[in-house]
Formats: sequence, C-alpha cells, structure tokens
Amino acid sequence: MAEQPWDLRRVLAELKADPKQYHETDVSVDPNAELSGVYRYIGAGGTVQRPTQEGPAMMFNNVKGFPDTRVLMGLMASRRRVGKMFHHDYQTLGQFLNESVSNPIAPVTVAETDAPAHEVIHKATDADFDIRKLVAAPTNTPQDAGPYITVGVVFGSNMDKSKSDVTIHRMVLEDKDKLGIYIMPGGRHIGAFAAEYEAANQPMPITINIGLDPAVTIGATFEPPTTPFGYNELGVAGAIRQQAVQLVDGVTVDEKAIARSEYTLEGYIMPNERIQEDINTHTGKAMPEFPGYDGDANPALQVIKVTAVTHREHAIMQSVIGPSEEHVSMAGIPTEASILQLVDRAIPGKVLNVYNPPAGGGKLMTIMQIHKENEADEGIQRQAALLAFSAFKELKTVILVDEDVDIFDMNDVIWTMNTRFQADQDLIVLPGMRNHPLDPSERPQYDPKSIRFQGMSSKLVIDGTVPFDMKDQFERAQFKEVPDWEKYLK
Repeated sequence: MAEQPWDLRRVLAELKADPKQYHETDVSVDPNAELSGVYRYIGAGGTVQRPTQEGPAMMFNNVKGFPDTRVLMGLMASRRRVGKMFHHDYQTLGQFLNESVSNPIAPVTVAETDAPAHEVIHKATDADFDIRKLVAAPTNTPQDAGPYITVGVVFGSNMDKSKSDVTIHRMVLEDKDKLGIYIMPGGRHIGAFAAEYEAANQPMPITINIGLDPAVTIGATFEPPTTPFGYNELGVAGAIRQQAVQLVDGVTVDEKAIARSEYTLEGYIMPNERIQEDINTHTGKAMPEFPGYDGDANPALQVIKVTAVTHREHAIMQSVIGPSEEHVSMAGIPTEASILQLVDRAIPGKVLNVYNPPAGGGKLMTIMQIHKENEADEGIQRQAALLAFSAFKELKTVILVDEDVDIFDMNDVIWTMNTRFQADQDLIVLPGMRNHPLDPSERPQYDPKSIRFQGMSSKLVIDGTVPFDMKDQFERAQFKEVPDWEKYLK
C-alpha cells in the first residue's frame, strides 16, 4: 500500500494528539485584527510586543464572514513543535536541513484526479468572483494596509520554463481580483523571473499556495548562495519527508501548483504595473514585520492579477504573525543550515551548532558554538563569524560561545558575556555593511558617519569564547551525574 502523501492535514492529525501543541476554538473571531490579537497572547512569541508567549498552534473554526473556512495560526511558532512535526531533534534541525538541501528529492506532477487542491474551483470570469470574500486572509493589526497572505508559497518559472522556484512574500488583497506583492530586491529567484517577463512586457504566470506541510513552507525559505539560481526548494521538502512534493497543472495559468495545498490562487504578475500598498487604508503602514515593527507601506508594489481561486473542501486558511516565532522557524532554521554548510566547507569540525534566536527574528542574529581543539584553533571562531557575514548580508550580530554553553538558552548565552568576555578586546564592530532593509535603525539620520544609504548597518561580533590556553580557568562547576533524577518527580 502506498504511503499517505504528506500535507497539512496529515501533520495536524499527528499534532492533535498533543494538547500542548494544538488547540481548536469555536468562539467567534473577527479576521480583522482580532484573530491575530488573540493569538498574540496565546502563542505568537518572537519579537511580538509583550505580553506574549510560546503556545500551541491554534485553529479558529468560527471566523466572521467566512462560515466555511477555518484559519490556522502558529503552526511553526515553536522550534520544539517543528522538531516534532519533522520527527527530528529540535536542537539539530539546522544540521537536518543542511543534509536535506544537499540531497534534494525533486517534485513530481500528478493527475488532476489526485490533486485535492482543485476540489473547489472559482474563476475570475464568474459573476460573483471576489478574492476578499473567498480568501480569509487576516489583518494583523488595525493599522495594516489590508488583509495579507503571509505564508503563501509563490511558484513561478522563467520564460522558457527551464528553471522554477518557490518563495514567500507578503501579499495584500487590494481589489476583487488584484494583489500587491512585495518582492525584496536582490537574491529572490522569482524576482529575477519577473524581471525577465517585464523586460519582454509579458505577464508572468504564477500560483500562490497556502496551507501546506511545514516541510514545504520552511524549505521554501532557503536563499542563495545555499540554493543557487535554478534550484527549486521543493526538493528540500522532498528530502525532509523522503517523499516527493506533488504538483499539478494550473487550471487557468500555464504553471504548476502544489497539489495538496489547502488554497491556491492562480494569476499573473503584471509587467510594468505598480500599486500603492495602502491604497485602501492610507495608514502609511504595511503589516508587522519580523524585527517587531510595522513595515512602511510600499508606494509601488508589483501587481498580481488573480485568475482563479481553488481550494479543498472545508479548507484551512493558514496565516502567520510577522514578528512571531513562526518567522524564526521559517527563516532562521534554513539560515542555520546555510551557515553550517558554509563553515563546514571552510573550517570543518570547528562550528558544532548554530542557532538563530527569536531576538533577531531568525535573520538578524546567530549564535555559533565553537570547538577549539588546540592552540592553532585560537581565532578560528572569528573567522567563522566573518564567513557567516560574508554570505548572509541580513545577518547583523554574531555571538560566539564555547561548546559547554547551551545555545538555545539565552540565559546561558548572556552568562558568557558576563564571565567570558571583555568588551575592550572581545567586541568587534564592522561598520558600513549591507543588511536587511526592514531594520528601522538602518537609516542615515540614525548613524550618518557609517550609514550613507538606508539598508546599511554596522555589524557586531561578540566573542564569548575562552582563550584556548586559559580553558582550565573557566571550567564550570561540576555537579554529580544522577541518571535517574526523574523518579523524584513521580
């Protein structure tokens, strides 16, 4: 008997067995700011304004205005939960994804009859077609530019179909058949494909796939140099599951869709057409982004003309809160894998593990656990930091710690800064470098001496490792090992 294909429903069926990881509610909730406002308290975490916490994934079964739709929030808003869903130790997810990206399993195309994503089809030619009534996209805050698709995986190809890619972008519902999409300049393959179509003044066919196995969602966030131009990250999800992701031909566009997605929007990125992101609200804000601040509304988003919405019966709309722990899982774990891949090639065996914590939103900060074997390794930790910076321009802070430090415990990490660190010799500042444009401190008026243009930053290395010749003076207090300690809790 063939193995059941992986999709969101299979993942949730497993997760429901653990009430600490999954919770449903039938209480009525408004998708306009209230739904995200509720989940902020229950389980958002990350850089969301306090009070918040790490909590269960939440299924909202009674969403105002959408009687036939459930909304899922927070599926990946816990590293432990991601480990559980991947059947893997949460502490070594970076290594696991590093192996997966190096050994991809390519997606396969299935017949229409095997694609539950097309169980229900609405076409833009239908008289009552309106994506705002079909897609239960929440509004994160009252200041948002509109309802956002926050975890839609965009599938697109270059003009001759020789290369394809999947990426995640913020997309705002602007009209009954129109989305605005923010494609961050540089590095995104979809952006390169769109530029090729625009130069030819041709619309680019795409599908937007929502409600997916988290292996697909997390795998899709890999970027160059780890996944070079032409690398389709659906192969990463295939490797994670040891099962190829299933695709199906689009209904109204010449492009593939993910066959087991809950929702699919089909359409075209229109050439030489732009739209003001907050054209319907004029708040000046987009939505909350991973650094913890509202993003500024973009005056000229690219436009997606929607030609169809398809979905499963009793579909699940999936959404994330921008600054939540979910972004840390989606962006941070693949970045950890990418850093490990890079340093393993350059200085094998010297970086034991890497963690991109919630404090940096998964992008801006990394903690590197260093192994020094002899005196020739002294200084290798700083080489590792420079390697990470050289490849990932969005990285702003690197903290280096010894192998006896738990990189997943920020108290342990900060302890090293108080007992294994002297600021005058262990603090390294690298001014005038490129970083992530969503960091609000990266503007000339904040630091005119180092920031000439917005998006530049000074970067920081905190070396909390003990000099090799002084290791015996920094041995932690050694407690007695008690293997059966748990019996005292029974």
